[in-house]
Amino acid sequence: MPPKPSDVPGPGPSQRRSRPRAIRRLVIWYRRNAAVTSLVDTATSAGSAAGSMAGSALSTAGSVAGAAGSVAGAAANVAGAAANTVLQPLVFDPLRRLQRGVGGSEGTPINDADRLWVAVDGMGGDHAPGPILEGCLKAVQLLPLRVKFVAEAAAVATAVAEMDLGEALAAAQEEGLLELVPSGVSVGMDEEATVVRKKRDASINLAMDLVKEGSATAVYSAGNSGAVMASAIFRLGRLKGIDRPAIGALFPTKDPEQQVLVLDVGANMDSKPAYLHQWALLGNIYSRDVLQVARPRIGLLNIGEEECKGNELALKTYPLMAAEHRFQFAGNCEGRDVLSGDFDVVVCDGFTGNVLLKFLESVGSVLLDVLKAELPRGRRGKVGSAFLISNLRRIKKRLDHAEHGGALLLGVNGVCVIGHGSSKALSVVSALRLAHSAANHGVMDDLQRLSAEAGDAAESAVACG
Repeated sequence: MPPKPSDVPGPGPSQRRSRPRAIRRLVIWYRRNAAVTSLVDTATSAGSAAGSMAGSALSTAGSVAGAAGSVAGAAANVAGAAANTVLQPLVFDPLRRLQRGVGGSEGTPINDADRLWVAVDGMGGDHAPGPILEGCLKAVQLLPLRVKFVAEAAAVATAVAEMDLGEALAAAQEEGLLELVPSGVSVGMDEEATVVRKKRDASINLAMDLVKEGSATAVYSAGNSGAVMASAIFRLGRLKGIDRPAIGALFPTKDPEQQVLVLDVGANMDSKPAYLHQWALLGNIYSRDVLQVARPRIGLLNIGEEECKGNELALKTYPLMAAEHRFQFAGNCEGRDVLSGDFDVVVCDGFTGNVLLKFLESVGSVLLDVLKAELPRGRRGKVGSAFLISNLRRIKKRLDHAEHGGALLLGVNGVCVIGHGSSKALSVVSALRLAHSAANHGVMDDLQRLSAEAGDAAESAVACG
C-alpha cells in the first residue's frame, strides 16, 4: 500500500531554515496585501501547481523542499516585477518635452557651438551665492548653455571655500562654460522693489544689462521677485501693447506629457480685464512656441463654467477673450479643471494665481506624508515600502516645485526666469533648462511681432481719431 501523506517525512528543521527568509516574507506579504491580489493569485497559482508536480515527481523530502523554495522564489520575482509595472504611477518629469535630446548625460553630447549664454543673478535667493553657483556648475554640464555668474566677488570666494567648489569652478572657467562678473551691493530679499533704481550696480541690474546689450540670451534670478520685475521693466522695457508683465508658471496635469501654463501667479495683485486679455495673448505664444501645442486652449479661471458666473473682473474679461480671434478661447476654467489637461493656458489675477501656486507646492510633501502614514506597519510595511519607494519618489518629483525651478516673466523685452527664493542646486538647474528652452525656441521673435502689431494698431487709432 502506498504510504499515507502523514507517513511521508517532512523537511527537517535544518532544511526549513535553508529556505531564504526573505522569500518566505515576500510570499506572505503578497498573499495578504490586497493591492496586488490579482497579480499574486496568478503567480502563486502557478507556483502551487509547479510545487505539487515537483512533490509527486521527487521522492526525497530534501528535493521537495528545494524545488518548492525555487518555485516560491520565482513566483515572488514574477509577482514583484508585474506589481512594479502595473502599480507604476504616471511619471511626470517637469519639462520632459524640453529635456529630450538636450544635455550631456540626458541626451546626445553637447555641441559647444549650440551653447547659449545665460546671465545669472548670483546674489538672488535665501541661500545665495553658494547653492546658486553649484546649480550653475551642474547646469553647464547637462545643458547646452554657458553662464555669466553675476555676484559680489567676496561672497563668491567665501561660498566657494565653504562648499568646496573651487575645483569645479576652475574647470568650468577653463572650458569657457562659466564666467564670473563682479557686482556691487546686492538687493536684499526684504527690500522694496524700487531699490533697484538706487543700487545701479546690483547683481540683478548687471544681469539684466547683459541681456539688453546682447551678451546673454536670457536672465535668471531667485531673488526678490518684486525687484526682479522692476529691474526687468527698467532695464529691458515692456513690450508694446502689454501694460503689465505677468509671471507664468508651468503646472503638471494628469497627462504626463502635458503641462498647463498659469499666469499671472504673483506679479500683479490687482488686475484689469485688459491685463488678463494681454496675458492670454502672451501665454498663447509661449505655449505654441515652447511647449509645441499647435492650438493652445485658453481658459479663464472662474468659480463656474457659465459665462454669467464670477466676480466683476471675470465678467468683464470673458467677452474680451471670447471676441479674440488670435487664440482659441475654451471658456471658464474652474479650480478643479486647472490640472485636468483640458486647458493649455489659464489666466487669472496675480493674487489668485499665487495662492494656487503655493497650494500646489505644498501638495507633494503633504501627499507623501499621508501615504507614509497609511502604509502598513511592521514587517509588511517594510516590505511594501521597499516596493513603493521609487513610486513615491516619482510622485513627489511630479509635484515638487524644485523640479520646475522657476516661472517666466512674460511681457518684458527679453527672456527672464524668476526662481523660488529657497532655490538650491536642483531648482537652479531646472530654471536654467526653462530659460534655455524659452530662448532657444524663438519665443521672443513672436512676442516682438505681437508688440509690433499692437504698435501699428495704436498708430492707426491715433490717425483715425
